[in-house]
Amino acid sequence: MGMFLMPSLGADMDEGTLLEWMVAPGDEVKKGQVVAVVDTAKSAIDVEVFETGVVAELLIDPGTLVPVGTPLARIEAQGAGKAAAEPAAEPELAAEPKPAAEPAPAGPLPHLAPPIRHLMHQFGLKPADVRGSGPGGQITRKDVLAAAGESGGITVAAPVSNIAPPPAPPSRPRVTPRARRLAQQRGVDLSALQAKGPVTGADVESFTPKAKTPVDRSAAMRKATAALMSRAAREIPHYYVVNTFDITDTLAWLREFNAGRKPRDRVLPAVLFLRATVLAAQAVPEMNGTWKDEFVASAGVDLGVAVATRSGGLVTPRIMDAQKLDLGGLMAQLTDLVKRAKAGRLKASELQPGSITVSSLADNGPDLLYGVIYPPQVALVGVGGVGPRPFVVDGELAVRTTATVTISADHRATDGRTGARFLTAFGKALTHPEEL
Repeated sequence: MGMFLMPSLGADMDEGTLLEWMVAPGDEVKKGQVVAVVDTAKSAIDVEVFETGVVAELLIDPGTLVPVGTPLARIEAQGAGKAAAEPAAEPELAAEPKPAAEPAPAGPLPHLAPPIRHLMHQFGLKPADVRGSGPGGQITRKDVLAAAGESGGITVAAPVSNIAPPPAPPSRPRVTPRARRLAQQRGVDLSALQAKGPVTGADVESFTPKAKTPVDRSAAMRKATAALMSRAAREIPHYYVVNTFDITDTLAWLREFNAGRKPRDRVLPAVLFLRATVLAAQAVPEMNGTWKDEFVASAGVDLGVAVATRSGGLVTPRIMDAQKLDLGGLMAQLTDLVKRAKAGRLKASELQPGSITVSSLADNGPDLLYGVIYPPQVALVGVGGVGPRPFVVDGELAVRTTATVTISADHRATDGRTGARFLTAFGKALTHPEEL
């Protein structure tokens, strides 16, 4: 079916380390299933597969740092392996030169695993020179060696480059189902176990892993954030529109809304700002999308939420199709995202770029927040501290509970008039909570 690639988990990610496989060759996988854990500069991320099939081959070992887009595994359609042709026979070392092999049928060339590509390079072969016998026409090591023996009298013992072929990869240990289940539960790397026969559950239970040096992510996370924000400030021409809203009545409405509800079902004031952002993004779609040489509007509102992590960094997971959620639904999604973000257990799909982001300091006191846009988005809503301030009501000065909100916007996509329209729609939603 295709290759499972190292995903891009944000605009600031160029490479990642494969920490752990959650599957083994031969396992059936379903769309959305977590199959691997990848370490980025910010946190460890659960990576899902986006197709249903069978794991045919794991191409990268745990602990390997690879660039974004590198094939990590090969996934075949269910039953594909049964239809594969028998592998070609090993060539004889002293075989007489044979006629050149017939050209392979026209069509797209199969993907080559790095070890296979390296071996072909040693023998001076191109993909078109080798007939693949693996599933879906994949080229195997035996295919390369067979083609080398058939081309110009070259023997396996004397490749063109005079460099010996790399040793065959070590065979994977046989593992009992109970041992594999225990290893996944305990996070044990099965390749680290030494067993005379098949690895059993007792082997896993008695295994004591070597102590690892704790990794301090704060420096790496700060470095990654600094690089992304520097790029955003350098490449995106920001402009800002600011307004202060009287939310005294809104908070009174929220207290009534929460009255009688169980604590876990109550809605926090932060969710009101999220919901107002969603409604404003729908009313002014020019602010809801991404910039890729031109503005690309988003069909739905994929709401990014800036979350401070325990190590002192910042991640921005997204709430997909936030326009479909009411206040209760947004509250549930926010609670779950924040909990997993702080624990470093976000999924890869949640770290893809959203269509607009909210960054809130409402609980921390500052009056004003000028945020930096998260590329490739074109807008960020910054919420300042909520608290009592002097405010004019019906021509008279009064003390009211207010919040100052800033829209940071990309001048390539919109202008100040559009930003003002967005804040007007935001304020209308925020100050009429019964419509949220």
